[in-house]
Amino acid sequence: MKIFLTGATGYIGGSVARYLTDFGHEVRGLVRQSDKAQALQEIGISPVQGSLDDAALLAEEAKAADAVIHAADSDHLASVQTFLEALKGSGKAFIHTSGSSVVGDDARGAYERPDIFADDTPFVPMDIRQDRVEINEIVRIAGVRDGIRSIVFCPTMIYGESLGLPAKSDQLPKLYAQSRKVGAGAYIGTGLNRWSNVHIRDLAELYRLALEKAPSASYFYAENGEASFIEIATAISKALGFEGKTQSWPADDAIAELGDWARFAIGSNSRVRAVNARQLLGCAPQHTSIQKWIETTDVVW
Repeated sequence: MKIFLTGATGYIGGSVARYLTDFGHEVRGLVRQSDKAQALQEIGISPVQGSLDDAALLAEEAKAADAVIHAADSDHLASVQTFLEALKGSGKAFIHTSGSSVVGDDARGAYERPDIFADDTPFVPMDIRQDRVEINEIVRIAGVRDGIRSIVFCPTMIYGESLGLPAKSDQLPKLYAQSRKVGAGAYIGTGLNRWSNVHIRDLAELYRLALEKAPSASYFYAENGEASFIEIATAISKALGFEGKTQSWPADDAIAELGDWARFAIGSNSRVRAVNARQLLGCAPQHTSIQKWIETTDVVW
Protein backbone atom coordinates (compact mmCIF):
# COMPACT_ATOMS: atom_id res chain seq x y z
CA MET A 1 0.00 0.00 0.00
CA LYS A 2 1.21 3.52 -0.81
CA ILE A 3 0.86 5.69 2.29
CA PHE A 4 1.37 9.42 2.77
CA LEU A 5 2.18 10.26 6.39
CA THR A 6 2.64 13.55 8.23
CA GLY A 7 4.90 13.86 11.25
CA ALA A 8 7.45 11.48 9.74
CA THR A 9 10.30 12.77 11.91
CA GLY A 10 8.23 12.78 15.10
CA TYR A 11 7.79 10.18 17.79
CA ILE A 12 4.41 8.78 16.71
CA GLY A 13 4.62 9.43 12.98
CA GLY A 14 8.19 8.27 12.63
CA SER A 15 7.54 5.10 14.58
CA VAL A 16 4.40 4.27 12.60
CA ALA A 17 6.15 5.00 9.30
CA ARG A 18 9.11 2.75 10.08
CA TYR A 19 6.85 -0.01 11.38
CA LEU A 20 4.73 0.06 8.22
CA THR A 21 7.76 -0.05 5.93
CA ASP A 22 8.91 -3.15 7.79
CA PHE A 23 5.60 -4.73 6.73
CA GLY A 24 6.23 -3.88 3.09
CA HIS A 25 4.21 -0.70 2.75
CA GLU A 26 5.58 2.20 0.71
CA VAL A 27 5.62 5.31 2.90
CA ARG A 28 6.13 8.89 1.83
CA GLY A 29 6.68 11.13 4.85
CA LEU A 30 6.21 14.87 5.20
CA VAL A 31 9.33 16.57 6.57
CA ARG A 32 9.86 20.26 7.26
CA GLN A 33 13.63 20.25 7.83
CA SER A 34 15.74 19.43 4.80
CA ASP A 35 18.57 18.13 6.98
CA LYS A 36 16.34 15.24 8.13
CA ALA A 37 15.25 14.19 4.64
CA GLN A 38 18.33 12.05 4.06
CA ALA A 39 17.94 10.38 7.43
CA LEU A 40 14.37 9.41 6.54
CA GLN A 41 15.53 8.05 3.22
CA GLU A 42 18.09 5.87 4.97
CA ILE A 43 15.42 4.12 7.04
CA GLY A 44 13.22 3.45 4.03
CA ILE A 45 10.84 6.42 4.13
CA SER A 46 10.63 8.65 1.06
CA PRO A 47 10.84 12.28 2.25
CA VAL A 48 8.42 14.92 1.01
CA GLN A 49 9.67 18.42 1.78
CA GLY A 50 6.94 20.73 3.07
CA SER A 51 4.66 21.70 5.94
CA LEU A 52 1.05 21.34 7.00
CA ASP A 53 0.36 24.75 5.50
CA ASP A 54 1.29 23.59 1.98
CA ALA A 55 -2.27 22.76 0.95
CA ALA A 56 -1.53 22.04 -2.70
CA LEU A 57 1.26 19.63 -1.78
CA LEU A 58 -0.85 17.81 0.80
CA ALA A 59 -3.72 17.42 -1.67
CA GLU A 60 -1.41 16.11 -4.39
CA GLU A 61 0.18 13.55 -2.08
CA ALA A 62 -3.18 12.44 -0.70
CA LYS A 63 -4.61 11.86 -4.17
CA ALA A 64 -1.55 9.84 -5.21
CA ALA A 65 -1.58 7.65 -2.09
CA ASP A 66 -3.74 4.67 -1.19
CA ALA A 67 -4.11 5.96 2.38
CA VAL A 68 -3.17 8.99 4.49
CA ILE A 69 -2.00 8.96 8.10
CA HIS A 70 -2.04 12.34 9.80
CA ALA A 71 0.33 12.07 12.77
CA ALA A 72 1.64 15.62 13.04
CA ASP A 73 -0.37 18.42 14.70
CA SER A 74 -3.67 17.14 16.08
CA ASP A 75 -5.04 20.69 16.26
CA HIS A 76 -4.17 21.85 12.73
CA LEU A 77 -7.67 22.20 11.29
CA ALA A 78 -6.61 23.52 7.87
CA SER A 79 -4.54 20.43 7.02
CA VAL A 80 -7.37 18.12 8.07
CA GLN A 81 -9.77 20.02 5.83
CA THR A 82 -7.29 19.81 2.95
CA PHE A 83 -6.96 16.05 3.29
CA LEU A 84 -10.70 15.46 3.58
CA GLU A 85 -11.41 17.55 0.51
CA ALA A 86 -8.70 15.80 -1.51
CA LEU A 87 -9.92 12.34 -0.50
CA LYS A 88 -13.64 12.99 -0.92
CA GLY A 89 -15.38 10.16 -2.76
CA SER A 90 -12.21 8.06 -3.02
CA GLY A 91 -13.01 5.45 -0.38
CA LYS A 92 -9.41 5.73 0.80
CA ALA A 93 -8.41 5.49 4.46
CA PHE A 94 -7.63 8.67 6.38
CA ILE A 95 -6.29 8.13 9.91
CA HIS A 96 -6.26 11.22 12.09
CA THR A 97 -4.17 11.19 15.27
CA SER A 98 -5.72 12.92 18.26
CA GLY A 99 -5.15 11.99 21.91
CA SER A 100 -6.91 10.77 25.03
CA SER A 101 -6.48 14.14 26.74
CA VAL A 102 -9.85 14.91 25.15
CA VAL A 103 -11.48 13.12 28.11
CA GLY A 104 -9.16 14.74 30.65
CA ASP A 105 -10.37 16.76 33.62
CA ASP A 106 -8.90 19.73 35.48
CA ALA A 107 -7.76 17.74 38.51
CA ARG A 108 -4.37 19.46 38.67
CA GLY A 109 -3.01 16.32 40.27
CA ALA A 110 -5.31 16.55 43.28
CA TYR A 111 -7.39 13.38 42.98
CA GLU A 112 -8.15 10.15 41.14
CA ARG A 113 -11.31 10.40 39.07
CA PRO A 114 -13.24 7.12 38.97
CA ASP A 115 -14.68 7.65 35.47
CA ILE A 116 -13.31 5.32 32.80
CA PHE A 117 -14.25 5.94 29.17
CA ALA A 118 -14.79 3.36 26.45
CA ASP A 119 -14.63 4.47 22.83
CA ASP A 120 -18.36 5.25 22.67
CA THR A 121 -18.75 6.77 26.16
CA PRO A 122 -20.03 10.38 25.97
CA PHE A 123 -17.88 13.03 27.63
CA VAL A 124 -17.61 16.78 28.04
CA PRO A 125 -14.10 18.03 27.17
CA MET A 126 -12.08 20.57 29.08
CA ASP A 127 -12.18 24.11 27.71
CA ILE A 128 -8.71 23.67 26.21
CA ARG A 129 -9.66 20.42 24.42
CA GLN A 130 -12.90 21.53 22.75
CA ASP A 131 -11.29 22.46 19.43
CA ARG A 132 -9.56 19.08 19.24
CA VAL A 133 -12.83 17.26 19.86
CA GLU A 134 -14.48 19.27 17.08
CA ILE A 135 -11.74 18.24 14.64
CA ASN A 136 -12.24 14.59 15.62
CA GLU A 137 -15.94 14.93 14.85
CA ILE A 138 -15.25 16.58 11.48
CA VAL A 139 -13.10 13.59 10.53
CA ARG A 140 -15.71 11.05 11.60
CA ILE A 141 -18.55 12.87 9.85
CA ALA A 142 -16.53 12.78 6.63
CA GLY A 143 -16.43 9.02 6.99
CA VAL A 144 -20.22 8.92 6.88
CA ARG A 145 -20.95 11.67 4.39
CA ASP A 146 -18.02 12.06 2.02
CA GLY A 147 -16.93 8.63 0.86
CA ILE A 148 -13.76 8.45 2.94
CA ARG A 149 -12.82 5.61 5.28
CA SER A 150 -12.01 8.00 8.10
CA ILE A 151 -10.55 6.82 11.41
CA VAL A 152 -9.70 8.74 14.58
CA PHE A 153 -6.97 7.45 16.90
CA CYS A 154 -6.66 8.75 20.47
CA PRO A 155 -3.42 7.41 21.97
CA THR A 156 -2.91 7.61 25.71
CA MET A 157 0.44 8.27 27.44
CA ILE A 158 2.98 6.68 25.09
CA TYR A 159 6.23 5.10 26.21
CA GLY A 160 8.99 3.12 24.54
CA GLU A 161 11.94 3.91 22.29
CA SER A 162 11.19 5.56 18.95
CA LEU A 163 11.08 3.11 16.05
CA GLY A 164 11.96 5.83 13.54
CA LEU A 165 14.38 8.73 13.78
CA PRO A 166 15.49 9.69 17.31
CA ALA A 167 12.48 11.34 18.97
CA LYS A 168 10.87 11.59 22.38
CA SER A 169 7.35 11.10 23.63
CA ASP A 170 5.36 14.05 24.94
CA GLN A 171 4.78 13.55 28.66
CA LEU A 172 7.55 11.41 30.13
CA PRO A 173 10.52 13.62 29.10
CA LYS A 174 9.09 16.60 30.99
CA LEU A 175 8.56 14.47 34.08
CA TYR A 176 12.14 13.20 33.79
CA ALA A 177 13.42 16.78 33.46
CA GLN A 178 11.60 18.00 36.57
CA SER A 179 12.70 14.91 38.49
CA ARG A 180 16.34 15.58 37.65
CA LYS A 181 15.90 19.19 38.72
CA VAL A 182 14.62 18.32 42.20
CA GLY A 183 16.48 15.06 42.72
CA ALA A 184 13.32 13.01 43.14
CA GLY A 185 10.52 11.58 41.05
CA ALA A 186 8.17 14.49 40.32
CA TYR A 187 4.39 14.52 40.16
CA ILE A 188 1.81 17.30 40.22
CA GLY A 189 -0.27 17.86 43.35
CA THR A 190 -0.85 14.59 45.19
CA GLY A 191 -0.01 12.48 42.13
CA LEU A 192 -3.20 10.46 42.54
CA ASN A 193 -4.45 11.37 39.05
CA ARG A 194 -4.28 8.47 36.59
CA TRP A 195 -3.64 8.06 32.88
CA SER A 196 -3.95 5.08 30.62
CA ASN A 197 -0.81 4.29 28.64
CA VAL A 198 0.41 2.40 25.57
CA HIS A 199 3.79 1.24 24.27
CA ILE A 200 4.85 2.80 20.97
CA ARG A 201 5.27 -0.57 19.24
CA ASP A 202 1.78 -1.68 20.27
CA LEU A 203 0.45 1.65 19.02
CA ALA A 204 2.18 1.22 15.66
CA GLU A 205 0.61 -2.22 15.31
CA LEU A 206 -2.82 -0.67 15.88
CA TYR A 207 -2.24 1.73 12.99
CA ARG A 208 -1.30 -1.21 10.78
CA LEU A 209 -4.44 -3.10 11.74
CA ALA A 210 -6.61 -0.03 11.26
CA LEU A 211 -5.29 0.43 7.72
CA GLU A 212 -6.33 -3.12 6.96
CA LYS A 213 -9.76 -3.38 8.55
CA ALA A 214 -11.02 -0.42 10.58
CA PRO A 215 -14.56 0.58 9.57
CA SER A 216 -15.31 4.09 8.38
CA ALA A 217 -16.01 6.80 10.97
CA SER A 218 -14.43 4.59 13.65
CA TYR A 219 -12.87 5.90 16.85
CA PHE A 220 -10.13 4.15 18.79
CA TYR A 221 -8.51 4.72 22.14
CA ALA A 222 -5.09 3.09 22.35
CA GLU A 223 -4.14 1.68 25.74
CA ASN A 224 -2.83 -1.42 27.42
CA GLY A 225 -2.70 -0.37 31.07
CA GLU A 226 -2.84 2.62 33.38
CA ALA A 227 -0.91 4.16 36.25
CA SER A 228 -1.10 7.05 38.66
CA PHE A 229 1.45 9.82 38.35
CA ILE A 230 2.91 9.05 41.75
CA GLU A 231 3.50 5.47 40.55
CA ILE A 232 5.19 6.83 37.44
CA ALA A 233 7.23 9.27 39.56
CA THR A 234 8.40 6.41 41.76
CA ALA A 235 9.53 4.42 38.71
CA ILE A 236 11.36 7.46 37.29
CA SER A 237 13.02 8.02 40.66
CA LYS A 238 14.37 4.47 40.66
CA ALA A 239 15.53 4.78 37.05
CA LEU A 240 17.42 7.99 37.85
CA GLY A 241 19.06 6.56 40.95
CA PHE A 242 16.97 8.47 43.49
CA GLU A 243 15.93 5.20 45.19
CA GLY A 244 12.19 5.76 44.91
CA LYS A 245 12.18 9.22 46.51
CA THR A 246 9.37 11.40 45.15
CA GLN A 247 8.39 15.06 45.42
CA SER A 248 5.24 17.00 44.65
CA TRP A 249 5.38 19.69 41.99
CA PRO A 250 2.80 22.36 42.91
CA ALA A 251 0.23 22.63 40.13
CA ASP A 252 0.51 26.41 39.91
CA ASP A 253 4.27 26.16 39.45
CA ALA A 254 3.95 23.51 36.76
CA ILE A 255 1.34 25.54 34.88
CA ALA A 256 3.47 28.67 35.16
CA GLU A 257 6.38 26.80 33.57
CA LEU A 258 4.57 24.62 31.02
CA GLY A 259 1.30 26.49 30.43
CA ASP A 260 -2.03 24.75 29.88
CA TRP A 261 -0.13 21.69 28.67
CA ALA A 262 0.48 20.86 32.34
CA ARG A 263 -3.26 20.94 33.02
CA PHE A 264 -4.31 18.47 30.34
CA ALA A 265 -1.16 16.34 29.95
CA ILE A 266 0.20 15.64 33.43
CA GLY A 267 -2.30 17.19 35.84
CA SER A 268 -5.48 15.51 34.60
CA ASN A 269 -7.09 12.09 34.77
CA SER A 270 -7.40 10.35 31.41
CA ARG A 271 -8.63 6.81 31.96
CA VAL A 272 -9.88 4.94 28.91
CA ARG A 273 -10.42 1.38 27.68
CA ALA A 274 -9.57 0.42 24.11
CA VAL A 275 -12.67 -1.68 23.52
CA ASN A 276 -12.80 -1.04 19.76
CA ALA A 277 -9.12 -1.84 19.30
CA ARG A 278 -9.61 -5.21 20.97
CA GLN A 279 -12.97 -6.12 19.44
CA LEU A 280 -12.73 -4.61 15.94
CA LEU A 281 -8.99 -4.88 15.28
CA GLY A 282 -8.13 -7.88 17.43
CA CYS A 283 -5.16 -6.15 19.02
CA ALA A 284 -2.91 -8.22 21.28
CA PRO A 285 -0.63 -5.85 23.24
CA GLN A 286 2.89 -7.05 23.97
CA HIS A 287 3.63 -4.47 26.69
CA THR A 288 1.44 -3.81 29.73
CA SER A 289 3.43 -1.92 32.39
CA ILE A 290 4.81 1.58 31.96
CA GLN A 291 6.45 1.38 35.40
CA LYS A 292 8.32 -1.80 34.53
CA TRP A 293 9.51 -0.29 31.25
CA ILE A 294 10.76 2.88 32.99
CA GLU A 295 12.64 0.90 35.61
CA THR A 296 14.26 -1.57 33.21
CA THR A 297 14.87 0.33 29.97
CA ASP A 298 18.20 1.75 28.86
CA VAL A 299 16.34 4.76 27.43
CA VAL A 300 16.54 7.70 29.83
CA TRP A 301 14.70 10.84 28.74
